[in-house]
Amino acid sequence: MRAFVRGDIDGFLGLGLDNVVQLIIVVGLCQGPLGFPAAMVYEVLLPGIAFSMLVGNALYAREALRLATRTGRNDVCAIPYGINTPTMVAYVFLVMLPARNLAAATGATDPIRVAWQIGLVACFISGLIELVIAFVAKFIQRVTPAAAMLATLAGIGFALLSMSFLLQGFARPLVGITTLAVMLCTSFGRVRFPAGLSGIPLAILIGTLMSWITGLAPVGSAPAQPPSLNLPHFVVGDLATAFSFQTIRPYLSVILPMSLLSGLSSLQNIESAEAAGDPYPARPALIINGLGTICGALLGSPFPLTIYIGHPGWKALGARAGYSTLNGIFIALLALTGGISLISWLIPEDAGLAIVVWVGLIITVQPFTTVPPRHFITIVVGLLPALGAWVSQLAKNIIRAVGHDQSLLQPALIELFHHQNLFLDGAFSLEQGFIYTATIWSAMVYYIVERRFRLAAIWSALASMLSLVGMMHAWKFANGDTALNIPLLDWLAGEPVAGGWENLVPAWPFAVAYAFIASLLFFTHRFGIPVKTDGH
Repeated sequence: MRAFVRGDIDGFLGLGLDNVVQLIIVVGLCQGPLGFPAAMVYEVLLPGIAFSMLVGNALYAREALRLATRTGRNDVCAIPYGINTPTMVAYVFLVMLPARNLAAATGATDPIRVAWQIGLVACFISGLIELVIAFVAKFIQRVTPAAAMLATLAGIGFALLSMSFLLQGFARPLVGITTLAVMLCTSFGRVRFPAGLSGIPLAILIGTLMSWITGLAPVGSAPAQPPSLNLPHFVVGDLATAFSFQTIRPYLSVILPMSLLSGLSSLQNIESAEAAGDPYPARPALIINGLGTICGALLGSPFPLTIYIGHPGWKALGARAGYSTLNGIFIALLALTGGISLISWLIPEDAGLAIVVWVGLIITVQPFTTVPPRHFITIVVGLLPALGAWVSQLAKNIIRAVGHDQSLLQPALIELFHHQNLFLDGAFSLEQGFIYTATIWSAMVYYIVERRFRLAAIWSALASMLSLVGMMHAWKFANGDTALNIPLLDWLAGEPVAGGWENLVPAWPFAVAYAFIASLLFFTHRFGIPVKTDGH
């Protein structure tokens, strides 16, 4: 397989634009809520991200070429790679922002630097956990049905990609739905336009043009400073300063589950690539991922990197290995020079929304083409937790926007919504650990369909244990939002936990319910009488 083909341009434009959006979000969150000075963002954080992105994308391109050589094929698509958006947002609002506020309240000389240092530790721990997962990946793949992993990704693609950005697209139809039509024609209609134009470059071109015509662009003021080169450098001293259990303990309830979720999500994306025809060995792919995140932390970035969702989409465009290399070089140049400010001024986010919606659709459709019809119910059940998480996020954003007051997110609000038959607490419960929930429920349904009730019972017992320790369904109000609630960690560290045992195990009703389901499934395994149908 050649290192670069024409389809790599399409893949690069799509993945590159997505990563540009992530860099814009990084700059906005760091200079906005966190209050990081521009010098720290442009001279330390972005160069750290740049190096990890450059090396990681190059290594994944190499893995694609090696797989092509090993299998004798010329249609292998590299695994997409970039900033882990959910973890980035969680680390900003649930780790670094509370750390900054705590440092300020206790009289620290430089609260912003303290917040950044704790973010580095969180990122470093995430990388270590992904390395550990790399060495147990084969076991996870062996015990988890492929349909369950694909169903979880389908839910993320449908709810968090397609639905989230579809609303924005329909709010600005001249940009949003025209570009979506372009993507649908070129992808599902299997056509190219004159001059060899394919979907993604044409969608970006039309989206940018319509954005300037309708006033969505330019975005803000033109960059005041010309680009300048900022090379990465090691910040091991800052990382070591905050690397202690007492310093990081208040944030472990965020760091541990987010890191485990990220590792599981990466493994599911590898499974998705295999379903699309590219059987990458999980261990080396996850090792690259983990080392990339650790490298970023050592060079000043508090934001983990991850294997991206969307491999089937980029492969469908004809992307192979070269799009990954181009993406790494392009993003590295933008991050090292500060050129991201110019790109974000010229091309608004709306210009690329249709590409994100399209990727979500491709991921949603994929499992229905790879599993037998009797397991379609497995896929549909896997969609629901991500949809619940999206509803939760949508509801919280509406409350914050209408109320202009984060204090509205409090227990009294739950009862108020109950009177209108809106069970937000159910959505909040689904949101916390929804990837675990989707995978476990899909696996349970898969084995129920297969009449292997004992294995379904084991998955339910796992859900009970995860709920017991607070990794699933346990939530609390925090900083105008909802977050995982794991008081068990505080108790194990010797900290007092107010209230009785129910406060120590806030998701105990779920733990009991899953234990009951496990018992029921074991009973069915032992005493259930099979009913013959045409489908079995």
